[in-house]
Amino acid sequence: MARTPDPIPGARIAHIGVAVTDLAAALPFYTQVLGLTPHPPETADGATIVSIPFGESDVELLQPRTPDSPVARFIEKRGPGIHHVCYRVPDLDAALTACRAAGYRLVDETPRTGAHGKRIAFLHPKGTAGILIELTD
Repeated sequence: MARTPDPIPGARIAHIGVAVTDLAAALPFYTQVLGLTPHPPETADGATIVSIPFGESDVELLQPRTPDSPVARFIEKRGPGIHHVCYRVPDLDAALTACRAAGYRLVDETPRTGAHGKRIAFLHPKGTAGILIELTD
């Protein structure tokens, strides 16, 4: 029986990205029903992003700003819903090296700046059970 690798110390879910068509319509569930307080909106990758702290992780609501943005294309193909899962890793460069060595297809060959000024890189969903995965450090 193959041994399961030890978990990476410090690795955790950073946020879940949720594609929405209307932030104003999506926010009341989080603010009025769950009583959460969102951070101010910011923009990245052609989307307006509202991060909502949810325990040790966040929920990021992603509304496309342009019809050709990645989130707009996602909504056009699949409709609103979970867009990606972001995992925080202690060393993004080492994680990308490990992904390459294991044969995972990278959307971002090198880290880039994402929301909150964080370094990020995406893995292609074809190699990750159909889930768009974002890594950040």
